[in-house]
Amino acid sequence: MQHTDVLTARIGSVTAPRTRMQRRRAFLNSAARVVVGAGGMATIVSIAAILGFILVEVIPLWRSPSATMVSSFDAPSAAVVDALAGDEHRHVVPLPQPDGTINFVRLADGGIASSLTVPDLNGEHIARVLAVQHPRLLLLTDKGRLLANTLLYTYPGDDVVNVPQPAIAADASWNPTSDGRVPRLIATSTPAGGVITAVYVDSGAPQLFAVAEKRNLFGAQRAEIRRELPLRFGGEATAVVVDRRGDYAYVGSSNGYVQRWDLRDKADPKVSDAADATLRRDIPVTALALLIGEQSLIVGDGAGHVTRWFTVRDPEMKSGWRLQRIDSLQPHRAAVTAIAASPRDKGFMTADAEGNVLVRHATTERTLLTLSGATGAVTALAFAPKGNGALARDATGRLVNWSIQNPHPEITLGTLFGKIWYEGYDGPSYVWQSTGGTDTAEPKFSLVPLILGTMKGTLYALLFAVPIAVLGALYTSQFAHPRLRGFIKPTVEIMAALPSVVLGFLAGLWLAPTIERIVPGVMAMMLIVPLSIVMAGVAWGSLPASVRSYMRPGMELVLLLPLVLIAAQVSLWASAPLEAWLFGGDFQTWLHEAGGRFDQRNCIVVGFAMGFAVIPIIFTISEDAISNVPPRLVSGSLALGATPWQTAMRVVLPTASAGIFSAVMVGFGRAVGETMIVLMATGNTPVLDWSIFVGMRTLSANVAVEIPEAPFGGTLYRVLFLAALLLFSVTFVLNTVAEIVRQRLRKKYQNL
Repeated sequence: MQHTDVLTARIGSVTAPRTRMQRRRAFLNSAARVVVGAGGMATIVSIAAILGFILVEVIPLWRSPSATMVSSFDAPSAAVVDALAGDEHRHVVPLPQPDGTINFVRLADGGIASSLTVPDLNGEHIARVLAVQHPRLLLLTDKGRLLANTLLYTYPGDDVVNVPQPAIAADASWNPTSDGRVPRLIATSTPAGGVITAVYVDSGAPQLFAVAEKRNLFGAQRAEIRRELPLRFGGEATAVVVDRRGDYAYVGSSNGYVQRWDLRDKADPKVSDAADATLRRDIPVTALALLIGEQSLIVGDGAGHVTRWFTVRDPEMKSGWRLQRIDSLQPHRAAVTAIAASPRDKGFMTADAEGNVLVRHATTERTLLTLSGATGAVTALAFAPKGNGALARDATGRLVNWSIQNPHPEITLGTLFGKIWYEGYDGPSYVWQSTGGTDTAEPKFSLVPLILGTMKGTLYALLFAVPIAVLGALYTSQFAHPRLRGFIKPTVEIMAALPSVVLGFLAGLWLAPTIERIVPGVMAMMLIVPLSIVMAGVAWGSLPASVRSYMRPGMELVLLLPLVLIAAQVSLWASAPLEAWLFGGDFQTWLHEAGGRFDQRNCIVVGFAMGFAVIPIIFTISEDAISNVPPRLVSGSLALGATPWQTAMRVVLPTASAGIFSAVMVGFGRAVGETMIVLMATGNTPVLDWSIFVGMRTLSANVAVEIPEAPFGGTLYRVLFLAALLLFSVTFVLNTVAEIVRQRLRKKYQNL
């Protein structure tokens, strides 16, 4: 009994420490499970958060525009109001009265906030309001005299919420008509310096009045010029518009023609072109307007049709340019009576005789909004200075004020992925050009050249990297001597540590100029080096075994490397003779004459530089996959009489195909997302061309270049996030497909 108690005590003393150890292990296992799970969940949440943030920035691109009628009131004026414009913050609108009083009417309620008197009126009365373009106010008196005034607003306390205090000052005056008659139609341009160009219609043909200015050593000399502008196809002038510089005038006629006059030489105006501008013959042109930038002409006719025109190159025309109809937009149900261009973008409004107002965008060819509230034919129409509102005055004298929310009118699936006919281009095309030399440039947001550039960069990099990396991994794992294997793999893996910016720097500043001088040699190298390797292998295999026994198996690379270097050098030496023999001594000139072009930073450079960056990733993963092939499979194949090469190709590679495929897809993802190499080595030009001799721009490089200059919340800013979303989506889809393929390959070969 005593012996049993002692044994039990000993067993208990041994069991107790084991229990504590088990508890400790269980705790550590649980803690590790929690930490690993938390890390995995944190990764998923982080990716989801990134995707959510991108979506938050992209979704506003697709929000529909909206408009709200803020106010509507009677604003009588005996003067003919051809132009409207409020102050920048939409507090007041100036309405000149016939007696020369300018009433500044509050847009909120129609009350008069303040009044001013037009200076230098000299007892005349205001007959027409021709232009209200901050800070220019242009008026026509009942004696046919043009008055140019400067109209400025100051906000009390610098608070834009307050109603502004206006001030007016006289600038200059002119007498376009020699007999003092009031023209029936008139369009003017008053650039700085007190020079004016006016095209007016009283009776008969349009007349040109201009104050021409010439500068010499003795100062500026001005002369008044009057010329007749006869209509080429007859009819009567029904609409006139002049660009801001006074270089070109457009005259619409009662028989549907639009005639373009070149007024750069005021003393000798010339007809530049004329076109039948209406969709049905003998319909009068009732309204004309030039969009911001003054390249696109909007034409409205008596049947309600609205078309957009601009000039395109035409060698058969004397001027070299032809007025071309670009598109036809949604028509009105009645005659078009007014057109107003947006001061911010390629948007515009059209109004008809029934009081309907449509907000449109020229680049997208869409009708964005329909504004209601006018009770009769709209006689004057205007955007707010910031493009966030609209004003209309109808024939009854009623003024309607709308607030407009339309932050991204230029974005549609068509402008992002379709062909668009942009101003100044000879036809529809895919173009990325987010900014121009001036704020009036038409933004071009086609992602197609960027997507093509991404595909090109990835394709050429993988064409260079995949054969070298996979075959190198196969050699290292299956054929190389252990001494070489211990040297090759660490060396290749060290290549992955090279920063992308260093590779891009070397590619852009050293490799690109070098290749430019020896393009024929580089092209010959792509043929001569592989053939030399194949011939060397055949020659080595044909040697007697007694000779090959002097080289340890797996050390053949020591002999092959000098041969490869010699073949590469022979290719470079042959560059000049090949260029003289095949390309007439100048490859770039030959390529240009053949209809191509050569950029110093091109796809060849990208293929080498980005391929060099991708090789270590594909090599490492492929080598691990090949090395993990069960040795029994290799031994069994060799035992059955297969050669090492047959074993590698028919047993090892199929078994390791899942891992090799994963390696290629990881390299693909690395190439798709690469930024610095393509940014520095491609010229960064978004062109739509598959040629290996031209540059490109990828989606990732475009984001890196454009995002520092993109205004927060603007269209460019959100389009760049859309490009990031495309990259994210492409990578996600490809990785998902790759994983599915990898699992199927693994399942297929796991039972070998």
